[in-house]
This record gives sequence, structure tokens and C-alpha cells, in this order.
Amino acid sequence: PLQFLVDMVPDNFFKAASNNGSMLQVIFFVIFFGISLLLIKPEESKPVKAFFDGLNEVVLKMVDLIMLIAPIAVFALIASLITEISNPEIFIALAKYAMTVVLGLAIMVVFYLILIKTKIGYSPGFFLKNFSPAQLLAFSTSSSAATLPVTMERVEEHLGVDQEVSSFVLPVGATVNMDGTSLYQAVAAVFICQVTGFELGLGDQLTIILTATLASIGSAAVPGAGMIMLVIVLEALGLPSESLAIGIALIFAVDRPLDMCRTVINVTGDATVSMLVAKSVDKINISEPKNWDDNYGK
Repeated sequence: PLQFLVDMVPDNFFKAASNNGSMLQVIFFVIFFGISLLLIKPEESKPVKAFFDGLNEVVLKMVDLIMLIAPIAVFALIASLITEISNPEIFIALAKYAMTVVLGLAIMVVFYLILIKTKIGYSPGFFLKNFSPAQLLAFSTSSSAATLPVTMERVEEHLGVDQEVSSFVLPVGATVNMDGTSLYQAVAAVFICQVTGFELGLGDQLTIILTATLASIGSAAVPGAGMIMLVIVLEALGLPSESLAIGIALIFAVDRPLDMCRTVINVTGDATVSMLVAKSVDKINISEPKNWDDNYGK
């Protein structure tokens, strides 16, 4: 039963990095490497960090260039796929997939509101009224990073969280606290496996849970990043390349509205966590939120 954990440790990192089916081993090594990097002296780790920062910028620019032609490529792939589909039930299945994701995200919102009510004392109406501008911006931009300044303003000035807490928790949360993205990746992975006829065993389901969680932590806080990380989840399952391409193209058609919805969940989760942390260290003023911008100019 522990073979799943044993398989996470790579015998050879470079061999694992060249094999798309060994992404868990790559993730394990990278996490271990990062922890080790934090434990050495800053002056010794600085060149390594600078190298990977530069490499990251190059890779992101490569992705930008690829995404310039992605809409045309996806259109051609979907058009080819549709002409080969004789069963219209695939479109019904796609609608059910989208509704499943939205339902899961709605359940997460309810859970957040229950936490806020029971742990903080704010009513759901009060929280939504004061935090809705950040949620609307998240919905329109599909980016936790772009929403971060507004998220911080709403949490500090309207929900009473001390700046000392929000300035630390929210930037970290915008990077690693991708609850909505994690849910989406798990549902999307199961859906693609079902559509392509890929059988999922217990080990595969555990792989989805682990890789979706880790991939959501590693997702960039920009639009469409969840789709890119979904490829890692599917490759970890050993899904054939042809099936992977078909599955990604299929859900791409509904990904944008789902991306907008899950970004709302991500920023709502960030705000909830910041309030819980502030409450735990007595850094939240429940009775007197500042509301600075409401009074500005009066």
C-alpha cells in the first residue's frame, strides 16, 4: 500500500524529468531542492535563485508566444474533433462537467461563509457586501494577482483585518492558496479520463488528489494557468498523448467561464484565511472596520 509513496522518490532526477509520466517524482525533487535552498546561507543561494528566476522568465515568455497561436490551434483541433463525433451526447457530458465544477465551487463558497460566521462572527450578507468588489474584479480578470490590491483593500478597510496580517497572508495566498483551481483540476482530470475511456484505479485517484493539490500550489496567479497545470496532472496518470490533447481541447471550450468562477473562489478563500489568521492572533477589529474609501472625498 505504500508503493505509491515509494514511487514518488526518483532514482534519477534527469530521467524522471524527461518522462512525462514521472511528474510526481519531479515535483518531489523540486520541493526537496527548494527546502534545501532555504536552509543554506543567502549569499550562497543567491546565484541559484537568480538562475532559476531568469529561467522562469524565459519559459513564461515561451508560453506567451505559444498562447498567441493557441486559439487558432485549438479551433482547428476542436473542429476536427467535432467532425469525428457522431454522438451528440459528448456535448451533454461537457455541460454536465461544467455544472459539476460550478456546483463544487458553490459548495466551497458555502463552506467559507460558514467558517466566517462561526469563527469570525460576520454574517454572510455582511461579508459578501463588503468583499464583492474584489470578487467581481476576480471574475472579470480571472487573475488572483491582478485582484490582489483590491483584495487587500477590502480585507483591511472593510473587514477589519490588520495590515500586518493581510500584507503577509494575501500575497502568499494569491500564489499557493488555489482551492478553486485544485477542485477544477480534479474534476477535469476525471472527466477527461471518462471521455477518453481511461480506467482509473484507486492509485490513479490518489494520484489525481495529490497532483491536483500540488499543481494548484504551483499555478501562476494569471488567467489560464490552471489549464497548463492540468496537463501535469494528466501526464502523471499516464494518459496517452493523443487522448490528452483531445481532452484538453474538449474542455477548452468552457474553460474561460470556469476560470472566471474558480478565480472568485480563490480570492474568497484568501480573504477567509486572512480573517481566520487575524482572529487567531487578535489582529482583527470586528466592530470598527475602517471603510476609508467610502468616506473619501466627503
